[in-house]
Amino acid sequence: MKLDQIPTQPLIETERFDLRPVRRSDMGLIELYGGDERVARMTTSIPHPLPPGVAEAYVARAMSDDRDEDVWAMDGTKSEGAELMGVISLKKMDRNQSEVGYWVAPPFWNTGLASDAVQALLDANPMGNATMFASVFQDNPASARVLTHCGFQYLGDAESFSVARNTTVATWTYSKKL
Repeated sequence: MKLDQIPTQPLIETERFDLRPVRRSDMGLIELYGGDERVARMTTSIPHPLPPGVAEAYVARAMSDDRDEDVWAMDGTKSEGAELMGVISLKKMDRNQSEVGYWVAPPFWNTGLASDAVQALLDANPMGNATMFASVFQDNPASARVLTHCGFQYLGDAESFSVARNTTVATWTYSKKL
């Protein structure tokens, strides 16, 4: 891969926080918040308890030149907030589509942070997608409200495996044409 072909990831600014690429200094807070069972149980990929090295591997993948997913930290330092309040990602799919994933650290729940982060990502559309998808566990209606608030349309029910729960969990799937 030539240097000019390395995928770049833009800074996405909002009034109260920035979505910036994840960096090595985020590992401690990713480990702290990702290690919280309440967070891990609402994701497909975060194990609980969080084994040593998982946060480091996650950050290394997010910073890799050949990644297939862009990951941003929700950084509130511009408004004297926390350096990492959660993460949001876009995983590349075929046919000019991507899948949105996100989690917010418990101290920032019920603050509108997730809705604002998803909306900022939609507005920026950094991959130039025609459509974005997202899935949430059916026992997480707050995340479903985030998606519908941002204009996602319900597509249907499905299932996904949750590493933290060690079982398949019913999901709701949504899409948003851009």
